[in-house]
Amino acid sequence: MAKDVPVETEPIPILEPGDRLTREEFERRYEAMPGVKKAELIEGVVYMPSPVRHQRHSRPHSWLVAWLTVYSQMTPGVDSGDNGTLRLDVINEPQPDLCLLIRPECGGQARISDDDYVEHAPELVAEISASTVSIDLHSKLDIYRRSGVREYLVWRVNDRALDWFVLRDETFQRLVPGADGLFRSEVFPGLWLDPVAILAGNGPRNLAVCQQGVASEEHADFVRRLHTTK
Repeated sequence: MAKDVPVETEPIPILEPGDRLTREEFERRYEAMPGVKKAELIEGVVYMPSPVRHQRHSRPHSWLVAWLTVYSQMTPGVDSGDNGTLRLDVINEPQPDLCLLIRPECGGQARISDDDYVEHAPELVAEISASTVSIDLHSKLDIYRRSGVREYLVWRVNDRALDWFVLRDETFQRLVPGADGLFRSEVFPGLWLDPVAILAGNGPRNLAVCQQGVASEEHADFVRRLHTTK
């Protein structure tokens, strides 16, 4: 009796910057390369960022993580995420530095897929932008706008500046700080940020402003509305 001949399978091609792929093929190659920590599909093109520097990315990233984590932990019905993949459409699968979303059961616009990915646009996305500023303020800005991200925060590290955009009438418009200099989210009541403090690395001031926001009446009303939606 003849022995069964093993069927040879084609090796999965490696992911390369500049590849033009569908989202399905991008995920297939990405999952086959566990050593790759970050790759994104932007308008059907693969981007693989260079190694991350400390002062120009890692440190400011950690400060924004602390800010959004405090807010999400104090806001039942809201989730924060760090470097999670977003399935936005068939040619766009970015991996933003941070996102904040309202949970689907509380009326959020994104959902968590059966294989644990965020599908559709979260309410807020944040990017730390140094070498990627040309992408973050152009291609990604347009993708997030089209996908329905409601607020988009970009920290331009080299320029020592923060851009906070709000989606109004299908257009991203800049959020203007209040008379006291604070940014106040329109989508997440109580999410307050002192841009001067965070850019200067003034942690105590930044934490104090965050705590003031989550102690406000607007935040309490928001939490009540989230749980009324259930």
